[in-house]
Amino acid sequence: MHLQQQISASQPIIDLHDMVLKALSEKFGDAIQRSEIDYDYPVFFVNKSAIHEVLEFLKKDAGMSFTYLTTMCGAHFPESEGQEFMLMYQLHNLQKNLRIRIKTFMATKDLEVPTATDMWAAANWMEREAFDFYGFKFKGHPDLRRILNMDEMNYHPMRKEYALEDASRDDKEDKYFGR
Repeated sequence: MHLQQQISASQPIIDLHDMVLKALSEKFGDAIQRSEIDYDYPVFFVNKSAIHEVLEFLKKDAGMSFTYLTTMCGAHFPESEGQEFMLMYQLHNLQKNLRIRIKTFMATKDLEVPTATDMWAAANWMEREAFDFYGFKFKGHPDLRRILNMDEMNYHPMRKEYALEDASRDDKEDKYFGR
């Protein structure tokens, strides 16, 4: 399929996945690490060094037109050595009502990624939240500061290195909260 081929909302999710994967693989090669279909979302795993270029391509290429950033959020997987942190971008092609996810993983010592605020104004608040809760640093962000927590906090509360409950309580255990 050619990159400029129109994506049709009537295509099955697997066809959408295959078409986007082919376009990304042709343009970015090994920067596209793998892909999968998670429920009804095609998911593409991208090398962190190419994340900005991939997002820009998906937004600006006429054949892709994923112009709306639905959400961007972080996650912490302390058991995955070398890939402890993940950023997930959910993109939406409004004209065809199609959605995809882009994920990139990184090590604890390397949480800097380029900002997406130059493409989507809404990324401003999403990136500030990811910074506030997880400690991601968005290079080029116009105002990277805490958005929900106090400025005086010297930690990032959504990291799984912190207990969910007060350690002095014996009636609550992390295992009851999915850990």
